[in-house]
Amino acid sequence: MSGMPMPGGWTMSMAWMRMPGQTWLEFAASFLWMWIPMMVAMMLPSLIPMLRRYRRVIGAGQARRAALTALVSAGYFFVWTLLGLAALPLGVALAAIEMQQPALARAVPAAVGVVVLLSGAVQLSAWKARRLECCREMPEDDCALSADARAAWRHGLHLGIRCSLCCANLMVILLVIGVMDVQAMAVVTAFITIERLAPSGARVAPAAGVIVSALGLALIARAAGWG
Repeated sequence: MSGMPMPGGWTMSMAWMRMPGQTWLEFAASFLWMWIPMMVAMMLPSLIPMLRRYRRVIGAGQARRAALTALVSAGYFFVWTLLGLAALPLGVALAAIEMQQPALARAVPAAVGVVVLLSGAVQLSAWKARRLECCREMPEDDCALSADARAAWRHGLHLGIRCSLCCANLMVILLVIGVMDVQAMAVVTAFITIERLAPSGARVAPAAGVIVSALGLALIARAAGWG
């Protein structure tokens, strides 16, 4: 999706802008129509191994395992849907401010650089390392999972919350750069997938943090006219 030119050569994602004549309900529905497939495409590579592990742990017939696994997936992406709905009003408010306040709009490139820099710092933190370790290891309650719908739904919610906490800093980058920026989406997806699934994933996260921090510094320098 294209963006609207902003001062300083920056672009504001049209995903945060309501079209003329569009109701708020229609706008929210169109945003989710974009958001949910994007989240499925981004998070499915790292979710599949967890679903396979779930299928191995629960004791049920093949058809029931398939249904319960689908329910786990639904719970997982329900969390991401709620996060999208939470991000929507914030994005709309910021877009409106940028349109109405040219002085603030000129500060957007530098602000984006600061957000990216902070996201890189989080990637290098001990907090991120702990969250990543939780995502890479089998939870203690996995062995106690029962083969019923309520447990499957709760397990999906648990996985979604744990996953969203782990990659929140990387998702913030996508939100501020542009939720429909295909290149940014591909890079963030690669970081999330590799740091969780690769044998050396624990070393990938700090390396990604260095790259993200350098990008943030470059964006700040460009906004300041140093580059």
